[in-house]
Amino acid sequence: MAFVGGTVLAADYPLNASHTVKRIVALSPHGVEMLFAIGAGDMIVATTDHADYPEAAKSIPRIGGYYGIQIERIIELNPDLVVVWQSGNKLEDINHIKQLGFKVFNSDPKSLDDVASELEQLGELTGLQTQAYQVAADYRTQLTDIRQHNSRKPSVKVFYQLWSTPLMTVAKGSWIQQSIAACHGDNVFYDAASEYPQISIENVLLTQAQVILQSQDEGNILGVDWSAWPELPAVKNKHIYQLNADLLHRASPRALLGVTALCEALDRARQPSI
Repeated sequence: MAFVGGTVLAADYPLNASHTVKRIVALSPHGVEMLFAIGAGDMIVATTDHADYPEAAKSIPRIGGYYGIQIERIIELNPDLVVVWQSGNKLEDINHIKQLGFKVFNSDPKSLDDVASELEQLGELTGLQTQAYQVAADYRTQLTDIRQHNSRKPSVKVFYQLWSTPLMTVAKGSWIQQSIAACHGDNVFYDAASEYPQISIENVLLTQAQVILQSQDEGNILGVDWSAWPELPAVKNKHIYQLNADLLHRASPRALLGVTALCEALDRARQPSI
Protein backbone atom coordinates (compact mmCIF):
# COMPACT_ATOMS: atom_id res chain seq x y z
CA MET A 1 0.00 0.00 0.00
CA ALA A 2 1.47 3.36 -1.03
CA PHE A 3 1.25 6.56 0.97
CA VAL A 4 2.43 10.09 0.22
CA GLY A 5 2.15 12.58 3.04
CA GLY A 6 -0.21 10.23 4.83
CA THR A 7 -2.62 10.00 1.89
CA VAL A 8 -3.52 6.66 0.35
CA LEU A 9 -2.80 6.58 -3.36
CA ALA A 10 -5.18 3.85 -4.41
CA ALA A 11 -3.86 3.53 -7.93
CA ASP A 12 -0.30 2.80 -6.78
CA TYR A 13 -0.74 -0.67 -5.34
CA PRO A 14 -2.44 -4.00 -6.10
CA LEU A 15 -5.07 -4.93 -3.55
CA ASN A 16 -6.22 -8.29 -2.29
CA ALA A 17 -8.58 -9.27 0.48
CA SER A 18 -5.89 -8.96 3.15
CA HIS A 19 -5.33 -5.32 2.27
CA THR A 20 -8.91 -4.12 2.29
CA VAL A 21 -10.40 -2.01 5.05
CA LYS A 22 -13.45 -2.87 7.17
CA ARG A 23 -13.95 0.14 9.46
CA ILE A 24 -14.18 3.60 7.91
CA VAL A 25 -14.61 7.09 9.29
CA ALA A 26 -15.99 9.26 6.46
CA LEU A 27 -15.64 12.98 7.12
CA SER A 28 -17.94 14.40 4.44
CA PRO A 29 -21.53 13.92 3.22
CA HIS A 30 -20.33 13.17 -0.32
CA GLY A 31 -17.83 10.59 0.97
CA VAL A 32 -20.65 8.79 2.77
CA GLU A 33 -22.80 8.83 -0.37
CA MET A 34 -19.96 7.38 -2.46
CA LEU A 35 -19.32 4.59 0.02
CA PHE A 36 -22.99 3.65 0.12
CA ALA A 37 -23.16 3.77 -3.67
CA ILE A 38 -20.51 1.05 -3.97
CA GLY A 39 -21.97 -1.09 -1.18
CA ALA A 40 -19.61 -0.03 1.61
CA GLY A 41 -22.10 1.86 3.74
CA ASP A 42 -22.08 -0.73 6.51
CA MET A 43 -18.34 -0.19 6.96
CA ILE A 44 -18.81 3.44 8.06
CA VAL A 45 -18.48 3.75 11.84
CA ALA A 46 -18.63 7.56 12.08
CA THR A 47 -19.21 10.63 9.95
CA THR A 48 -19.93 14.37 10.15
CA ASP A 49 -22.95 16.67 10.30
CA HIS A 50 -25.22 16.81 7.21
CA ALA A 51 -24.36 13.29 6.04
CA ASP A 52 -28.02 12.46 5.43
CA TYR A 53 -28.17 10.25 2.35
CA PRO A 54 -29.19 7.51 1.97
CA GLU A 55 -31.63 7.12 4.86
CA ALA A 56 -29.31 4.64 6.59
CA ALA A 57 -26.63 7.33 6.79
CA LYS A 58 -28.71 9.27 9.31
CA SER A 59 -28.08 6.63 11.97
CA ILE A 60 -24.27 6.82 11.72
CA PRO A 61 -22.67 8.53 14.74
CA ARG A 62 -21.53 12.14 14.15
CA ILE A 63 -18.08 13.21 15.31
CA GLY A 64 -17.90 16.79 14.03
CA GLY A 65 -18.45 19.14 11.13
CA TYR A 66 -16.97 22.18 9.38
CA TYR A 67 -16.07 23.57 12.81
CA GLY A 68 -13.80 20.63 13.59
CA ILE A 69 -13.51 16.89 14.18
CA GLN A 70 -13.47 15.07 17.52
CA ILE A 71 -10.07 13.46 17.16
CA GLU A 72 -10.46 11.54 20.41
CA ARG A 73 -13.48 9.74 18.93
CA ILE A 74 -11.42 8.64 15.94
CA ILE A 75 -8.82 7.24 18.34
CA GLU A 76 -11.55 5.34 20.22
CA LEU A 77 -13.08 3.96 17.02
CA ASN A 78 -9.69 2.93 15.63
CA PRO A 79 -10.74 2.82 11.94
CA ASP A 80 -8.78 1.08 9.20
CA LEU A 81 -9.30 4.13 6.98
CA VAL A 82 -10.29 7.77 7.40
CA VAL A 83 -11.82 9.36 4.29
CA VAL A 84 -11.13 13.08 4.69
CA TRP A 85 -12.27 16.09 2.66
CA GLN A 86 -9.43 18.53 2.19
CA SER A 87 -11.73 21.36 1.06
CA GLY A 88 -14.20 20.87 3.89
CA ASN A 89 -12.26 19.58 6.92
CA LYS A 90 -9.84 21.68 8.94
CA LEU A 91 -6.28 21.15 7.72
CA GLU A 92 -5.04 20.90 11.30
CA ASP A 93 -7.50 18.06 11.93
CA ILE A 94 -6.40 16.20 8.80
CA ASN A 95 -2.74 16.61 9.74
CA HIS A 96 -3.44 15.43 13.29
CA ILE A 97 -5.18 12.29 12.00
CA LYS A 98 -2.20 11.54 9.75
CA GLN A 99 0.27 12.14 12.58
CA LEU A 100 -1.60 9.60 14.70
CA GLY A 101 -0.81 7.00 12.05
CA PHE A 102 -4.25 6.43 10.59
CA LYS A 103 -4.51 5.59 6.90
CA VAL A 104 -6.06 8.56 5.12
CA PHE A 105 -7.74 8.92 1.73
CA ASN A 106 -8.59 12.42 0.54
CA SER A 107 -11.94 12.44 -1.25
CA ASP A 108 -12.13 15.88 -2.82
CA PRO A 109 -13.42 15.63 -6.42
CA LYS A 110 -12.81 18.80 -8.40
CA SER A 111 -14.81 17.83 -11.48
CA LEU A 112 -17.87 15.80 -12.39
CA ASP A 113 -15.53 13.30 -14.04
CA ASP A 114 -13.52 12.91 -10.82
CA VAL A 115 -16.54 11.36 -9.11
CA ALA A 116 -16.21 8.19 -11.21
CA SER A 117 -12.47 7.93 -10.56
CA GLU A 118 -12.94 8.24 -6.80
CA LEU A 119 -15.70 5.62 -6.80
CA GLU A 120 -13.18 3.23 -8.36
CA GLN A 121 -10.48 4.14 -5.85
CA LEU A 122 -12.83 3.58 -2.94
CA GLY A 123 -13.76 0.26 -4.49
CA GLU A 124 -10.11 -0.76 -4.50
CA LEU A 125 -9.70 0.25 -0.88
CA THR A 126 -12.78 -1.62 0.33
CA GLY A 127 -12.43 -4.74 -1.81
CA LEU A 128 -15.63 -3.85 -3.65
CA GLN A 129 -13.98 -3.35 -7.03
CA THR A 130 -16.69 -5.03 -9.09
CA GLN A 131 -19.54 -2.97 -7.65
CA ALA A 132 -17.54 0.25 -7.68
CA TYR A 133 -16.38 -0.10 -11.28
CA GLN A 134 -19.95 -0.80 -12.41
CA VAL A 135 -21.31 2.25 -10.57
CA ALA A 136 -18.49 4.36 -12.05
CA ALA A 137 -19.15 3.05 -15.56
CA ASP A 138 -22.87 3.81 -15.29
CA TYR A 139 -22.07 7.28 -13.99
CA ARG A 140 -19.69 8.00 -16.88
CA THR A 141 -22.24 6.80 -19.44
CA GLN A 142 -24.98 9.00 -18.01
CA LEU A 143 -22.70 12.04 -17.81
CA THR A 144 -21.58 11.59 -21.42
CA ASP A 145 -25.21 11.25 -22.54
CA ILE A 146 -26.19 14.44 -20.73
CA ARG A 147 -23.35 16.40 -22.29
CA GLN A 148 -23.96 15.10 -25.80
CA HIS A 149 -27.72 15.57 -25.64
CA ASN A 150 -27.45 19.18 -24.49
CA SER A 151 -24.52 20.23 -26.68
CA ARG A 152 -26.85 20.54 -29.67
CA LYS A 153 -29.27 22.88 -27.90
CA PRO A 154 -29.19 26.70 -28.08
CA SER A 155 -27.09 28.32 -25.37
CA VAL A 156 -28.97 30.05 -22.53
CA LYS A 157 -27.65 32.95 -20.42
CA VAL A 158 -27.68 31.78 -16.80
CA PHE A 159 -27.28 33.59 -13.50
CA TYR A 160 -26.73 31.17 -10.61
CA GLN A 161 -27.64 32.78 -7.29
CA LEU A 162 -25.39 30.98 -4.83
CA TRP A 163 -26.59 33.16 -1.95
CA SER A 164 -28.62 36.32 -1.53
CA THR A 165 -27.08 38.25 1.38
CA PRO A 166 -24.45 39.02 0.34
CA LEU A 167 -25.37 38.33 -3.27
CA MET A 168 -22.97 35.68 -4.55
CA THR A 169 -22.62 33.60 -7.70
CA VAL A 170 -20.26 31.10 -9.33
CA ALA A 171 -17.60 31.45 -12.02
CA LYS A 172 -15.10 29.36 -13.94
CA GLY A 173 -13.43 26.69 -11.85
CA SER A 174 -16.43 26.27 -9.54
CA TRP A 175 -18.30 23.02 -9.12
CA ILE A 176 -21.63 24.47 -10.30
CA GLN A 177 -20.05 25.87 -13.45
CA GLN A 178 -19.48 22.31 -14.67
CA SER A 179 -23.18 21.55 -14.40
CA ILE A 180 -24.06 24.74 -16.25
CA ALA A 181 -21.60 23.81 -18.99
CA ALA A 182 -22.96 20.24 -19.23
CA CYS A 183 -26.41 21.74 -19.95
CA HIS A 184 -24.98 24.16 -22.54
CA GLY A 185 -25.71 27.15 -20.37
CA ASP A 186 -23.78 30.41 -20.66
CA ASN A 187 -22.79 31.50 -17.15
CA VAL A 188 -23.02 35.29 -17.24
CA PHE A 189 -20.32 35.58 -14.55
CA TYR A 190 -18.02 32.92 -15.98
CA ASP A 191 -15.06 35.31 -16.25
CA ALA A 192 -15.27 36.73 -12.71
CA ALA A 193 -11.98 37.05 -10.84
CA SER A 194 -12.81 34.37 -8.24
CA GLU A 195 -14.74 31.09 -8.30
CA TYR A 196 -17.42 32.40 -5.95
CA PRO A 197 -17.61 36.18 -6.46
CA GLN A 198 -19.73 38.65 -4.53
CA ILE A 199 -21.74 40.83 -6.91
CA SER A 200 -24.45 43.51 -6.94
CA ILE A 201 -27.97 43.49 -8.35
CA GLU A 202 -26.76 46.11 -10.83
CA ASN A 203 -24.14 43.62 -12.06
CA VAL A 204 -26.88 41.05 -12.65
CA LEU A 205 -29.14 43.48 -14.51
CA LEU A 206 -26.33 44.27 -16.96
CA THR A 207 -26.01 40.59 -17.93
CA GLN A 208 -29.54 40.29 -19.38
CA ALA A 209 -29.67 36.75 -17.95
CA GLN A 210 -32.42 34.58 -19.39
CA VAL A 211 -32.58 32.25 -16.38
CA ILE A 212 -32.02 32.72 -12.65
CA LEU A 213 -31.24 29.56 -10.69
CA GLN A 214 -31.37 29.46 -6.90
CA SER A 215 -31.00 26.81 -4.22
CA GLN A 216 -34.21 25.83 -2.43
CA ASP A 217 -32.98 27.41 0.83
CA GLU A 218 -35.67 29.80 2.01
CA GLY A 219 -33.13 32.44 3.00
CA ASN A 220 -31.69 32.44 -0.49
CA ILE A 221 -35.09 32.67 -2.19
CA LEU A 222 -36.45 35.44 0.02
CA GLY A 223 -33.23 37.43 0.13
CA VAL A 224 -33.83 39.16 -3.22
CA ASP A 225 -37.23 40.04 -4.70
CA TRP A 226 -36.39 39.79 -8.39
CA SER A 227 -39.89 40.89 -9.38
CA ALA A 228 -38.71 44.44 -8.73
CA TRP A 229 -36.60 44.25 -11.91
CA PRO A 230 -38.93 43.14 -14.73
CA GLU A 231 -36.47 44.46 -17.29
CA LEU A 232 -34.34 41.36 -16.69
CA PRO A 233 -35.40 38.67 -19.24
CA ALA A 234 -35.39 35.94 -16.59
CA VAL A 235 -37.88 37.97 -14.53
CA LYS A 236 -39.99 39.15 -17.45
CA ASN A 237 -40.41 35.61 -18.78
CA LYS A 238 -40.73 34.00 -15.33
CA HIS A 239 -37.67 31.81 -15.66
CA ILE A 240 -36.57 31.76 -12.02
CA TYR A 241 -36.12 28.23 -10.71
CA GLN A 242 -35.21 26.68 -7.36
CA LEU A 243 -33.03 23.56 -7.33
CA ASN A 244 -31.95 21.02 -4.70
CA ALA A 245 -28.60 22.25 -3.36
CA ASP A 246 -27.54 18.82 -2.08
CA LEU A 247 -27.88 17.36 -5.57
CA LEU A 248 -26.02 20.24 -7.19
CA HIS A 249 -23.29 20.85 -4.64
CA ARG A 250 -22.30 17.35 -3.47
CA ALA A 251 -19.67 15.45 -5.43
CA SER A 252 -21.50 12.11 -5.43
CA PRO A 253 -23.25 9.94 -8.02
CA ARG A 254 -26.45 11.89 -7.25
CA ALA A 255 -24.81 14.95 -8.79
CA LEU A 256 -26.20 13.74 -12.11
CA LEU A 257 -29.71 14.26 -10.75
CA GLY A 258 -28.76 17.85 -10.00
CA VAL A 259 -27.31 18.33 -13.48
CA THR A 260 -30.48 16.88 -15.03
CA ALA A 261 -32.69 19.24 -13.01
CA LEU A 262 -30.54 22.19 -14.09
CA CYS A 263 -30.80 21.11 -17.73
CA GLU A 264 -34.58 20.84 -17.43
CA ALA A 265 -34.75 24.40 -16.09
CA LEU A 266 -32.75 25.68 -19.07
CA ASP A 267 -35.01 23.71 -21.43
CA ARG A 268 -38.03 25.57 -20.07
CA ALA A 269 -36.30 28.85 -20.86
CA ARG A 270 -35.57 27.63 -24.39
CA GLN A 271 -39.27 27.25 -25.13
CA PRO A 272 -40.82 30.14 -27.10
CA SER A 273 -42.77 32.58 -24.96
CA ILE A 274 -46.52 32.21 -25.41
